[in-house]
Amino acid sequence: MVLKKHQSPSGGLSEAGRKYYKRTTGANLKKPVTGKVKAGGKASKRRKSFCARMSGVKGPLKDTKGRPTRKALALRKWKCP
Repeated sequence: MVLKKHQSPSGGLSEAGRKYYKRTTGANLKKPVTGKVKAGGKASKRRKSFCARMSGVKGPLKDTKGRPTRKALALRKWKCP
């Protein structure tokens, strides 16, 4: 679980969260693909891959109070169908 201060309210990690993750694990996380992309391009393939993996993760899209979960926020931010 990532600390609340490293989470972006709209889903995923904030810039500070990505820097923290790189500092602690050595991994270099890229920003989510949120804008318009060229069909068949590198960003388009990355988005398609993320959406396929994340959509298959078990779990609800809303919590008990009806708010979207982190999974739902991430799928929305990446503009997954």
